[in-house]
Order: sequence, then C-alpha cells, then structure tokens
Amino acid sequence: MAAPLDNVTVIEIDNWMASPSAGAILSDLGADVIKIEPLSGDPMRNMGRPAKVSEDKKDFDFQFDVSNRGKRSIAIDLESEAGIEVALSLIAGADVFMCNLLRHRQEKFGLDPESVKEANSNIVHATLTGYGTHGPEAHRPGYDVTAFFGRSGLYDAMREGETGTVPMARPAQGDHTTGLAFVAAILAALRLAEQSGEAQVVETSLYETAIWTQATDYAITAVDLAPLRPRARENMIIPTANRYPCGDGKWIVLNMPEESAWAKLCRIIEREDLLADERLQDIRGRFQHMPELVAAIDQALSHRSRDEWGEIFDANSIIWGPVLGLHEVASDPQAEALNVFPTVHSDQIGSYRTVAVPMRFIDVDVGPKGPAPMLGQHTREILAEAGHDPEKIQSLVERGAIAELS
Repeated sequence: MAAPLDNVTVIEIDNWMASPSAGAILSDLGADVIKIEPLSGDPMRNMGRPAKVSEDKKDFDFQFDVSNRGKRSIAIDLESEAGIEVALSLIAGADVFMCNLLRHRQEKFGLDPESVKEANSNIVHATLTGYGTHGPEAHRPGYDVTAFFGRSGLYDAMREGETGTVPMARPAQGDHTTGLAFVAAILAALRLAEQSGEAQVVETSLYETAIWTQATDYAITAVDLAPLRPRARENMIIPTANRYPCGDGKWIVLNMPEESAWAKLCRIIEREDLLADERLQDIRGRFQHMPELVAAIDQALSHRSRDEWGEIFDANSIIWGPVLGLHEVASDPQAEALNVFPTVHSDQIGSYRTVAVPMRFIDVDVGPKGPAPMLGQHTREILAEAGHDPEKIQSLVERGAIAELS
C-alpha cells in the first residue's frame, strides 16, 4: 500500500528546528520534500553538540538530521532575481509551500500568499512563526525558549514553588511540538485544497501552540485571570499524586487522585501508622501537612530501589511511572516494541538510530526514508525534474543564483 503522502510535493524554505521538523514528518509520511537553502546553508547545520560516538561518526550532525531526514536539498540565492524565479518555478509544480519567514520577508521575496497563488492557484501556503502573522508581536523573530516557553506562561508554570528560578527546557521541545501542529494544519489545508480546487493559506506559531498545550490551565485562568500557583512537592494537593526519590536516587511519579488510594499506598509502603493519625483523615488534613507527608514517604521509599518499588507497585495495581533518564529511554523495552528509535542508513557513516514520529500505520510502512541531505546535494536533479535544461542550470550555477554539492 502506498504511503499516505505519496505523490505530494512540498517546497520548504525554513531553518532551525520547528518548521523543518514538520517537513521531516511529511517526508516520513511519503511526501517529496524539497528543502530550499541559501548558498550558505541552513544555519542549523553543524551547530548541534557532537554525540559521544566513535571518531568515524563525529562529523555527522545528528541534531540537524532528525529534523531534515529524507528531504532533498537545493541551494538557491533568494536575494537574486534569478534565484526567486527558480524558487517560484518549483512552487508552481508543488502541492505545498511551507516556510518560517516573517510576513515582511515573504513580501520581500515575493513568497507571500497572494504572490504564491499567482504561481500556483491550488497550492497550500503554510507559515510557522514565533508569534503569528498579526498583532503587535508579529514582527518579532521567535525561538522556542522565547515564544513557546517564555511568553506563553509555560516557563513560569514550571517553576519549583513560588520563588523558584525559571527552568530551561530541553533543546527544541517547543519546536517539535509546534511542528506537529504545523503538520496537522498542512494536512487539513491540503485536504481542503483538493476538495475545493483552490489555494489555501494556513499558519501556526510557537506561541499559540504553547498556549494550547496548557489548555487545561487556561480553561480556568483565561476566565478568572488568577495567576497559576506553581507547586513544589511539599505543596501538592494530594500525596498520591506526586513524585518521590527511591533508595537508589532514581525517581518515581505517582498519579492516583482517588481518595481510596491513600490507604492503599500507606499499606504498600508499610506506613500504616499514617492512617491512624487524626490529622490526616481527609484530603484537607493531608494537604495541610504535606511537607511532613512528603518526608515520610521519601523515607519509606528510601529502603528499596526504583525498579524494586516498581515491581511492588505493579503487583498491587498502583498507578506509577519511572522518571527515566534519556539514556534509559533509548534502551527502554517499550520504546523498542514501538520502534521509537528506527535505524537509518547513511553512505557517510553507515547505520545509526534516529527518533520516529509519534504515529504508526498498521498497514502502511512509513518512517525515515534516509538521512538529511547535504547542502545543494540535489540541485541539478530537482531543476531537471522541473523542466530546466542543462544549459540553463549551468548558467544559473555560473551566475551564482544556485549552487550544487561540490
């Protein structure tokens, strides 16, 4: 069976992580994704921290690869008139044009929705920005730490207690989350374009996506405008929905909000004495003495390792989860069962593991088609497919409007 996006051509003009990650997903789903890069390349190239691997793989950019795998690359100078003409000729034959250009830059290059519609009357024009294309912040470039985590309220909500410092997110968390929203928007617009025969314009932003991820909080906060109160462990509402360290220094998370869970937990961790304490007979009493309870549960769990407690919790139907390190997740049997880390082959370094998109098709084989392209690797191939003859391609190379892998 064909992949879902077989015969769909996507032209991508973007950089860094958010929009490129959406292009990687579209490629995994079968689309032919053509990445237009400046002659100097996407600035994300070669900026990732090197993996702790053997010397023969040290020069491979694993971080760039995960958001650009399976694509083809063409290097075009969009500052030149000839370069813009080449880009528009590719857009004319595509199903989707996606970018992370701010609106004034789209207009500068003639890549705004109205101009693109003139080149292709039924294309999907998709934009991902930091803060959206309208409003007082629309002009502002945004990264995930500023637009997704900072302005959305997410960083503040993640602080440990009232006076805790603002944490730093892991790299590109907001980018990859917004990339999923971008894919959903593109697919819905693609469906509408197919039904109507008319071009569609769709957009999303890091800022909007971050607010959506906090919809449960904002369902109340947007109405009462009361600030969210960050909760340290000692200020959680119930002790059976909290996180605790075990005897080996590794952590677990419990999530059992029902009243009956309290007695069950106390018996399992051998702290039945807490059940007899008159101060702890209801939720209010336990909340008022949460620091004392956290210390008591910490002490009880200190007698066994995380995995030992896990076996006990599983045997007693306790809802819990391990707090795994990234290195542990990479070898987690559950991740292996779901093929979360599929293997990709590269002519440069051989086989390596990457990260799968969080969706699986039962009857269709979707996933990474190959590694990320080198800069301009497919320039001549792409232009030839678009109908440019060899002489014109060579002329464009000599004029500096395009470049190819040397």
